[in-house]
Amino acid sequence: MSHHQEKPKIGITLGDLNGIGPEVAIKALSDHRILQMITPVIYGSSRVLSFYKKLLNLEDFNYSQVKNKGQFFPKSINVVNCWEEAIEITPGKPSAASARGALLSLQRAVEEVRDGTIDAFVTGPIDKSAMHGDEFPFTGHTQYLTHEFNATESLMLMTGQDLRVGLVTEHVPLKDVPGLVSKERVELKIRLLELSLKSDFGIAKPKIAVLGLNPHAGDNGLIGGEENETIKPVVNDLKNKGKLIFGPFPADGFFAAGQHKKYDGIIAMYHDQGLVPFKSLAFETGVNFTAGLPVVRTSPDHGTAYNIAGKNLADEGSMRQAIYLAADIAKNRALQLAEKQ
Repeated sequence: MSHHQEKPKIGITLGDLNGIGPEVAIKALSDHRILQMITPVIYGSSRVLSFYKKLLNLEDFNYSQVKNKGQFFPKSINVVNCWEEAIEITPGKPSAASARGALLSLQRAVEEVRDGTIDAFVTGPIDKSAMHGDEFPFTGHTQYLTHEFNATESLMLMTGQDLRVGLVTEHVPLKDVPGLVSKERVELKIRLLELSLKSDFGIAKPKIAVLGLNPHAGDNGLIGGEENETIKPVVNDLKNKGKLIFGPFPADGFFAAGQHKKYDGIIAMYHDQGLVPFKSLAFETGVNFTAGLPVVRTSPDHGTAYNIAGKNLADEGSMRQAIYLAADIAKNRALQLAEKQ
């Protein structure tokens, strides 16, 4: 953003065209108050939006089509058409064409956030198996964006309800997790979380809790040695350097006892360890943020939800929060940049 008082330009990709991505985007942006805070830019197709507007009877939704790159209408919802041809839309049924539409809108948004045309972007849910192929050989958005922006590493950070949970490992089989939980990786993820809490969330001295890998955090070596051999030495080393890092804590009791409320951020060792409690506590307002990238990217914390697609049943709360968070982080980064100059 050229000036921190300016409304941030926030890109939104539709995700899989047959999932709930288009529906939650339309519903979130139908609340006109959002236009006072941001200039929204949808990457996708006006045909897809018209289809869902009619199907779901969402008459409040109006938009302007962008004719020239970057020439947005600040008081309107903007749509960038990312393909010309008609794509058949079959809500609830994955297709190669709908996955292709998701990829084209993602590629255009990446291009425009990279060159500063937009300030941040929100990605709608994709069908990873339908998209996977030569053009998208990745396990999901996070891996793809880490590659696209030449980041050595990134952190999948779930945020919502004053809860921020970062993952040491993401979309990998459970049997592979112990081999990936190395001292280097644990330290890197803690450092990425600490940096993000400072620069993206404006927390000057973040307090971070680290969860153990094994039941009861290894029970002092009785149920696995990763805590004593890998996690604890990293925590102690960072603590000795003056950082507010604590743990490793047994994961089950940590959330049940409400201990998460005492910390600015939490590091979980694997996907379900972090996401089961997170989604239980913050599902309708939860947001996935990719920390560690040079650009700001958020997404709602739900998938394509084919079972309810096209039925006007999708809750847009998570998408709305993803848009707000992208705007907040873009503003925080712009402020920090202005202070350094």
